[in-house]
Amino acid sequence: MSARYLRPDAIVTTSGLADQLGDPALRVFDCTTYLRYETGTGRPYRIESGRADHEAAHIPGSAFLDLQGELSDRSSPFNFTMPAPEDLAAALGAKGIGDDARVVLYARGNLQWATRVWWMLRAIGFDRAAVLDGGYDSWAAEGRPTEAGRFDYPPARLTARPRPGLFVGKAEVAAAIGDPATCTINALAPDLHSGANDRYGRPGRIPGSVNVPVAALTTPALAFRPAEEVAAAFTAVGADPSRRTILYCGGGIAATLDAFLLHQLGHADVAVYDASMNEWAKDPALPMERG
Repeated sequence: MSARYLRPDAIVTTSGLADQLGDPALRVFDCTTYLRYETGTGRPYRIESGRADHEAAHIPGSAFLDLQGELSDRSSPFNFTMPAPEDLAAALGAKGIGDDARVVLYARGNLQWATRVWWMLRAIGFDRAAVLDGGYDSWAAEGRPTEAGRFDYPPARLTARPRPGLFVGKAEVAAAIGDPATCTINALAPDLHSGANDRYGRPGRIPGSVNVPVAALTTPALAFRPAEEVAAAFTAVGADPSRRTILYCGGGIAATLDAFLLHQLGHADVAVYDASMNEWAKDPALPMERG
């Protein structure tokens, strides 16, 4: 049987979203964040919120989510760390997401910012969210209406119903090295996987991990590639629904796009290494592999 996306309600088209705008139960959020890559600073990138671009032009009626500023554990030494479930539920409730809301998430330039928030919502038990296929880029390219300024939804109550295991730490990742029942996948670009690029410190990858870069799973227009192509990319590296899959990247963002699509394809045991190479590459006690 050919591969297919099993949860089409979690992917919405631009036309589908346009038809829903104005629904009082709908909550639409721009999740855009920019990584400004740096050299010589001791850090891989500078984080820039997409709020300014959002306030210049956004999908009508949509609000903005600042992933690092509003939805991450600011006490963590690593960027974008998943907060405690109750803290995340409180933050999202304050932004207008209630238990009965329907949520659409979008981003500019890269769908991974929307899939990150989608995966976080899933981790706290919220299953009424979708990612806008093609993101804001497709919406704007099609000439659909936009508006400027700031918009906020009224606060709501969101109940955390945590799903353990959707995020893992370095101990679980280290324990999976050499485990034939686990497939560990790097969602970063091939030069980072091979060690040709040392952006995160020690160059290379988690030993035994394989590479399915985010760019291979989306089109230049930021649409998710067809299910058959995505399934083939994962099958080629040994990711199978019968195995556990751990995904990592630089900071647990790109990995969520891979995770989102594996979930769509029916893989039941999928986890994201939250701190990813921001942590692993800086800890000399953890093994690295190159080549």
